[in-house]
Amino acid sequence: MPAHGPAEPFVVGATHRSSGLALRDRLFIDDAAAPALFERLKAAGVRQAIVLSTCDRVEVQGMAEAPFEAIRAALEVLAARAGEQIDTIAGEIETLHGDAAARRIFGVAASLESQVIGEPQVLGQVKAGHRLAARFGMIGPELESLLQAAYMAAKRVRTETPIAERSVTLASGAVQIARDLHGDLSDVNGLIIGLGDMGDLIGGQLRLAGLGRTALTGPSRRTESEARRMGCNFTPFEALDDALAEADIVVTASGSGRYLVSAEAMQRALKRRRHRPVLVIDGGVPGDVEPTVHDLDDAFVYSLDDLEQVARENRAGREAAAADAWHIVDAAVASWRRSRAERDAVPTLVALRDRFEAIRQEVLAADPGADAAEATRRLVNRLLHAPSTALREVAGDRAEDVDEAVRIVNRLFALADETAVSALRQNENDEDE
Repeated sequence: MPAHGPAEPFVVGATHRSSGLALRDRLFIDDAAAPALFERLKAAGVRQAIVLSTCDRVEVQGMAEAPFEAIRAALEVLAARAGEQIDTIAGEIETLHGDAAARRIFGVAASLESQVIGEPQVLGQVKAGHRLAARFGMIGPELESLLQAAYMAAKRVRTETPIAERSVTLASGAVQIARDLHGDLSDVNGLIIGLGDMGDLIGGQLRLAGLGRTALTGPSRRTESEARRMGCNFTPFEALDDALAEADIVVTASGSGRYLVSAEAMQRALKRRRHRPVLVIDGGVPGDVEPTVHDLDDAFVYSLDDLEQVARENRAGREAAAADAWHIVDAAVASWRRSRAERDAVPTLVALRDRFEAIRQEVLAADPGADAAEATRRLVNRLLHAPSTALREVAGDRAEDVDEAVRIVNRLFALADETAVSALRQNENDEDE
């Protein structure tokens, strides 16, 4: 891949906003598939990248000197993973570069890009992706610097805003409601439907509270392996009716855009349960539970907004916290950009200092007996010779660029406009003498 300039951030991927669950399922990359994917990225010229593969997103985040070529290469790799042509999946893929990509990377790490803002697992997922990429030699200094800045921004978001507390209070609210309805949870059966992080979080809190048995089901082909990871029993999605009949607590976490729990299915389950009450927590965004389930006797349905109310948090407070968190992220992206520009300028400053020193030595060697006034006059003339010549050339090529060149000189040497121009003109006169 040709180098076009300093490395810039890029992002390519399918997210919960841009794509359906079916595509994300086909794109999903586990640790076993990662080596082949990294090799394909390397073969296409992408040298610095991590891969995030969660329920919310399958995304390549990286740095490249030619970001548009890197985006195209990542698109080809993801399309091959899905078994499709690029044009077929392009409508469900997001691509970003430059500061927009950096903002996405920082926002993901800070859990501001998740379906449920503030869920705590995502930073660990990013760090796991970072470690995996490093194992395969895909972390260069530019990407390392970017990710470390993202981690610092995520830490600030967690410590300076209540965003991180929201998901914890949601899970705690679910436990409170479950205990109010069922009392002791040790003989209570739980069912999680879908692979969203909120299901993992609420299910984990319920298990910590003593939930007796938890099963995981869902339409994704990854459900069985996720059940093993979470320490849950696996139930095929085709057996959902049986699972609903056995469950005292149902937590959905898909957000696929279609109802996974219909009123008809829940009515059948309640009949088989002889109308023993069921707590249904709809953790999908959008919802996974058909709204009319709410109307069934003995089915107690709570959405994420309901859990927030239980936790005494309101929507206005949540939106204000999210806005504050994004301000932190935007400031962190700007700070990262400034720091990077300063680091990029260091070689030029070193070269400039070396050039000035070489000229000083030449002036001293040309007339060893010259007094200080004469030596320094000659030194100033020599130092100003190159910028004076360049400014004349700019004026000859594009006169309208002279003002911009003068502004740059003023900025570099803290001069007033007229001072910069007169100094350069005086140098021309001195050279002519």
